[in-house]
Amino acid sequence: MIEVQSLSKRYPTRLAVDDVTFSVKQGEIVGFLGPNGAGKTTTMRVLTGFLPPTSGSARVAGHDVVAESSQARAAIGYLPESAATYLEMRVAEYLSFRARLEGVPGRAVRGRVAEALDQCLLADVAGRRIESLSKGFRQRTALAGALVHQPPVLILDEPTIGLDPVQIIKIREMIRQLGRDRAVLLSTHILPEVEAVCDRVLIIDRGRIVAEGTPADLRSKLAGAATLRVVWKGNVAVREGLANLPGVSTVEVEEAAGETRARILCLPGADPREEVFRLAVANGWVLRELAREALTLEDVFVRLTRHDEAADAAPAALAQGEPS
Repeated sequence: MIEVQSLSKRYPTRLAVDDVTFSVKQGEIVGFLGPNGAGKTTTMRVLTGFLPPTSGSARVAGHDVVAESSQARAAIGYLPESAATYLEMRVAEYLSFRARLEGVPGRAVRGRVAEALDQCLLADVAGRRIESLSKGFRQRTALAGALVHQPPVLILDEPTIGLDPVQIIKIREMIRQLGRDRAVLLSTHILPEVEAVCDRVLIIDRGRIVAEGTPADLRSKLAGAATLRVVWKGNVAVREGLANLPGVSTVEVEEAAGETRARILCLPGADPREEVFRLAVANGWVLRELAREALTLEDVFVRLTRHDEAADAAPAALAQGEPS
């Protein structure tokens, strides 16, 4: 549904998107991650027809975003980070307006509005003015406006920003439902949201895709040597015994609050958890915790996008004011 091939976008002072290639299939929710200024917003603006690419191509629902701009835009439901609505309108009135604006035939407008209200759980506030709604309901109204013409592609930029935890859960549930029969490209800075909602992840940094895959795949590829976290009851002399175990590279020991804690860095491919357990049994140490530390998506993101901030200061200053 979304096909991007060798896409680049150059501004006068920098290359914002550099030879980016990716795709999003129908029934797939893809998280689009990157630090500020990485090229996410620029890429989405090209896909939605707001900006022309410098080179490369992008197709939405089979339509080229430049040569067939009208058809491509008609296939997209776009929710920008700061979604604008008409606050003086009532919710159903606004959705009717959006439906007509998106080219929905007059006889079909009422049905499409009813469907969008149902999908976004807005039926109870359909007759209220948007200005009287909470931020969560306003965000749902904006999402309903992006859905009212039944687009096969959704592009969502920070859909849960500024919402409270309950509202975030409801929006995430909606996105999961909507992604069952649509292609969804979701940009967010909330990494737990990606793991909760997305089937696949794209990480962009300095205009280039630096990683692609499921969250589990990315964690597995970057995990490297395992690290074990171990806790025993009381103050016990564990350092020497742990250091002599096969597969152990480094041992860090800390005593606090009536217990002994150790962090064990293992050699590549080694997993000495069974040996640690046997050592505890042999010495009569009471083992409270033995776990392998898991790499989070946040760890993956930081490793892939961390770079020298001082070296980037001058280019960032030059690029100030340009879209990311």
